[in-house]
Amino acid sequence: MNKLVTLLLKGLVAVLPISLTVYLIYWLLATGEKIAKPVITWILPDSLYFPGLGLLATLGALILIGLLVNLYGVRYLVKLSQNIFERIPLVKSIYGAFKDMMTVFNLSEKKEMKSVVSLEWNGAQVIGFITGEKTGERLFGDQNLVGVYVPLSYQIGGITLYISRDRLTELDIGVEEAMRLALTAGIQSGKESPRV
Repeated sequence: MNKLVTLLLKGLVAVLPISLTVYLIYWLLATGEKIAKPVITWILPDSLYFPGLGLLATLGALILIGLLVNLYGVRYLVKLSQNIFERIPLVKSIYGAFKDMMTVFNLSEKKEMKSVVSLEWNGAQVIGFITGEKTGERLFGDQNLVGVYVPLSYQIGGITLYISRDRLTELDIGVEEAMRLALTAGIQSGKESPRV
């Protein structure tokens, strides 16, 4: 019986991550299509619509929005709407959580990201990311403190510590790999262990 349970668990470990990933991608594509279809059929005649057009239109709209955000006037409107969302009591919590989540997923792209570091915390080594050198200088003057973002495992979130630069040890791994290690509590999925 134990052998059967072991085989079942091995099968689950092999199939579940792939299945959930494929399902999530399918769900995102199907939802995008479902949302965009009414808008497209409102603009275009039904005869021109084909399955997948909603997804293409959604992707095109997101690219267009990405281009427009670079314009000064649009950037000002986005900043204004962010300020409004951040002042409404319940909305600011929801908006902040989504904004933080996107920041975590986009962390490896951030230009402010300097390096992956480790720092000692209650006798343990913790992985962090230098994110706020200028903020540390502005807030704490000549104390040589830098902002270090420490993500929490199995959560979308983390804490920012302002810590003395001499207490940090730079690690020789990429931001994406370090983020994966931090978020998954160091569990490796068949890859080489990181160089420290």
